[in-house]
Amino acid sequence: MNSQTIMTMTYQALRVALIMAGPLLLVMLVVGLLISIFQAATQINEMTLSFIPKLLAVGVALVVLGPWLISTMVDYIQQLFSQIPGLVS
Repeated sequence: MNSQTIMTMTYQALRVALIMAGPLLLVMLVVGLLISIFQAATQINEMTLSFIPKLLAVGVALVVLGPWLISTMVDYIQQLFSQIPGLVS
């Protein structure tokens, strides 16, 4: 195992992490922005108002995107395990 292999594996791991976290973070960003606009328009300055909608939106996103997230992770792990025999040299 050389540094090129380690860097490739690290890149793949970070890429999968970003692909999996990106949609959930985007949902939180959009919901937070909508709640902020609502708070600015109505002058309701309750800090906990944005917590529950974000939590519900991420929960819905996890239910909707769950199968895709799991298949992405399983594909990555299978690829990683298939590389193990080539690393032992």
